[in-house]
Amino acid sequence: MLVYPQLATGALSQFPVQKRRRLRTVVNTSLDGRPIKLADPGAEITEWQLAYAGLTDDEVAALQQFFAATEGTLNSFTFLDPTANLFAWSDKLDNAAWAKQPFLLVAGGIADPAGGTNAWHLTDSGAGAQNICQTLSAPAGYLYCFSVFARSLEATAAILLHGSNRADRTLGTNWSRIALTASGDASAESIAFGVELPAGGSADVFGLQVEPQAGASLYKATTTGGVYENARFRDDVLSITTTGVNCHSATVNIIYANHL
Repeated sequence: MLVYPQLATGALSQFPVQKRRRLRTVVNTSLDGRPIKLADPGAEITEWQLAYAGLTDDEVAALQQFFAATEGTLNSFTFLDPTANLFAWSDKLDNAAWAKQPFLLVAGGIADPAGGTNAWHLTDSGAGAQNICQTLSAPAGYLYCFSVFARSLEATAAILLHGSNRADRTLGTNWSRIALTASGDASAESIAFGVELPAGGSADVFGLQVEPQAGASLYKATTTGGVYENARFRDDVLSITTTGVNCHSATVNIIYANHL
């Protein structure tokens, strides 16, 4: 599949990044003159403007090759929103987007470190390790940072799952953010992230987040997530400006429309 390329640092963009959502409301006037308004989610359009500076020769070459592969605006590609949490329903661990093993009990309504009640209590009631995961339709070979706020009233070693990567993290009684940055199998077109508890273990978790970059940013709650599988370039021309030796700049416009 075609996937928008990361930079050498593992990031997809540089600052500033502009993201714009355009919504449409359908308005109809009844015979008695009363207006009727309905949201039209199918017409929603999301746009990003990515401004690059200081790109290396290799980074520019990768961007140009990708632009040629999409033939400009003709072919769609998968775009990982650099401003978003890639997970869907990050505050709803009982949603169908999450797959949990049968002996892992999940209970919501727990006080979270942001002052709300969006944390979840996980309990492994089985005789072996149990986990909760979400699989993203995104290239496993990319660099991702998976992070989560977690705590436990008793000594528990939670395991962060990042594709085939696993990392033990010891939880304390206070909320702390634990993270794992890695890349996986370059040939795989999907990747799963999750939290695993040992037999009999329990923990509170909040703010599960995956980002296509090397480090964790401020937590962003989601519903739809940040993986856009049918994004396109807005323009048929990719302009590159060379500002020095092995130094280039460019502005890329990307668009995603539900109805395309």
